[in-house]
Amino acid sequence: MNVVSHIAEAHRRLNETEMRKGLGSARAAINELQTQTELAASLGFFDEGASGELIDLGTRVAKLINALLGVLEPENVNR
Repeated sequence: MNVVSHIAEAHRRLNETEMRKGLGSARAAINELQTQTELAASLGFFDEGASGELIDLGTRVAKLINALLGVLEPENVNR
């Protein structure tokens, strides 16, 4: 839920700098979720298939966020 909240919050930002910050927070939340999933799996709360699927989905969403961040990167000042 935290990932979705950060993405929604980033969407409502007033400028691209603030939007990048919100998307960065969403990406960090994905990393936290993946770490917590790995920990839960190692403790037997998830089977390997379910934890692997969650981690893979997180990776896919992180790649989408990275692509959006790439579009929002400020122009190179040395052009």
